[in-house]
Amino acid sequence: MSAHEEEVLGKAYDSVLMRRLLRYLLPYRAHVVVALVAIIANAGLQLAQPYLVKIAIDRHIQPGNLAGLDRIALAFLAILFASFSLEFLQTWTLQSTGQRIMFDMRLQIYRHLQQLDVQFYDRNPVGRLMTRVTTDVDVLNDMFTAGVVSIFGDVFMLVGIMIVLVIMDWRLALVAFSVLPLIAVVTQWFRRNARESYRVVRTLIARINAFLQEHITGMSTVQLFRQETRIFGRFNDINQRHRDANVESIFYYAVFYPAIEIIGALAAALIIWFGGGWTITGTLTLGSLVAFLQYSQRFFRPISDMSEKFNVLQAAMASSERIFKLLDTPVKIGAGEGLEALRPAHHSAAGASAGERPRTGSIAFEDVSFAYNEADHVLRNVSFQVAPGERVGIVGATGAGKSTLINLLLRFYDTTSGRILVDGVDVRQMGLQALRDKFSLVLQDVHLFSGTIASNIRLGTAVITDEQVRAAARAVHADRFISELPQGYDHPVAERGATLSVGQKQLLSFARALAFDPEILVLDEATSSVDTETELIIRDALKVLMAGRTTLAIAHRLSTIQDMDKILVMHHGELREAGTHQELLARRGIYYKLYQLQFKDQESLIANP
Repeated sequence: MSAHEEEVLGKAYDSVLMRRLLRYLLPYRAHVVVALVAIIANAGLQLAQPYLVKIAIDRHIQPGNLAGLDRIALAFLAILFASFSLEFLQTWTLQSTGQRIMFDMRLQIYRHLQQLDVQFYDRNPVGRLMTRVTTDVDVLNDMFTAGVVSIFGDVFMLVGIMIVLVIMDWRLALVAFSVLPLIAVVTQWFRRNARESYRVVRTLIARINAFLQEHITGMSTVQLFRQETRIFGRFNDINQRHRDANVESIFYYAVFYPAIEIIGALAAALIIWFGGGWTITGTLTLGSLVAFLQYSQRFFRPISDMSEKFNVLQAAMASSERIFKLLDTPVKIGAGEGLEALRPAHHSAAGASAGERPRTGSIAFEDVSFAYNEADHVLRNVSFQVAPGERVGIVGATGAGKSTLINLLLRFYDTTSGRILVDGVDVRQMGLQALRDKFSLVLQDVHLFSGTIASNIRLGTAVITDEQVRAAARAVHADRFISELPQGYDHPVAERGATLSVGQKQLLSFARALAFDPEILVLDEATSSVDTETELIIRDALKVLMAGRTTLAIAHRLSTIQDMDKILVMHHGELREAGTHQELLARRGIYYKLYQLQFKDQESLIANP
């Protein structure tokens, strides 16, 4: 199945899914009861209106007795006013309850998405997940507001009309009911075809969402390689199929509702034919004939409404199946077994000296192996230790497993075998918040959020004051470009920091890391995307940032980690060498070869600028 495909829908109605859905109504059961009472009461008032017409014709209009007709008219107006009030109460209550349920459900889904591991996002397109939180939840709102509760009103109306018709005249009732087999055939045809059409529409809208997310994010690459025509053609194909599927569903609706109207008109014609004859012969009153016609109009309206609500129910079953499949996805990276190691009190953003900071931040990898799948081991039996405050560089060719070490340390993934200790505690036994609170991570590809410069440094953490934000920016020299912005620290940042240069975004990421004052600093190719001048500025900032902190630095440029206390050399998922810069050069092993290659490349660039 393509990554953008939706799952095949399950049953049209699933009692297990319905029970789970109805649990969302429990906190609002008082609202539901109010709406249900309003719906049933309104249906009862609807039944009373034709009967009042019958009384008015048979007892007053036909005999010419006007006495009491005014009271019937006033009663009719009172019923209309009460019906309006009840319908308003029903609509307001159901719609507001539906909005509250959508609010609760979206919070639940997003909370679960935050807890899922990174590997889950490797397998699921963002567009599909967005469909779950937006479109699928909207479909369930339709069920709660126009389906699961209000259908009781339709059922009550149908049963009530059938009882009244039989009581008034069983012969004419049978005439009216004679068209029911036609309604059953048309309704079954509509349900079957509309469901299949809806399945196609839902599949294609999810594919459109996923396609748009992927290609809007990668628009610069599309334009750079002049792929606009090809990508537009692919989108046009998906969009066209979505249009055709919707047009097909419109066809079924366009046939169904007129067909119901025709069947209703046929029933009315039969009532007039037979009822008119019986009225002339005196076996049926004129008022009863008029009431029968009005009841027949009300009889077919709930039938068409129930067919529509059946489609809403089918859509809700499909959406709920997908939502619950997401919510039932197990959280593989759990919160640990409760050993929530509390971090020290927050230090100043400028950093504390080594003497002031507690000597925490030790790291130990013990025989760690990891594989994304059984056949592809990324790490094999890696073991090393990092003392508190020690600075360690990690080098190796692309694919050697450097970034995987960091992902395992931060528990974005869990080890296949072996264990990782932080301050002597297995990371799997620590709470995720307590574990990650010890770290600040600076990546090569910096992610900035829409907001302001200051909000991207503090990331909403209230304990980081404005002064600490400014102190962190000054320490990494980010204040140089921030002071030149029109609004300074309140300058708006576009989505993904689109209006800032790569170097500026990288400086902000350093300021962010410093503001959070971590015990362990992790740098993943943090200077590889900046120019030489900015790199020199960052190197100076790193001295402040690394003071008294355990530091792990992944680097391709060996010049950036030469003064580290220790350097680890990864090769094909194994730790092959460890030592200082001079010790590794003296061994003339893998590190020596990497150094020689970079040294020759630099000499070549100098000789041939």
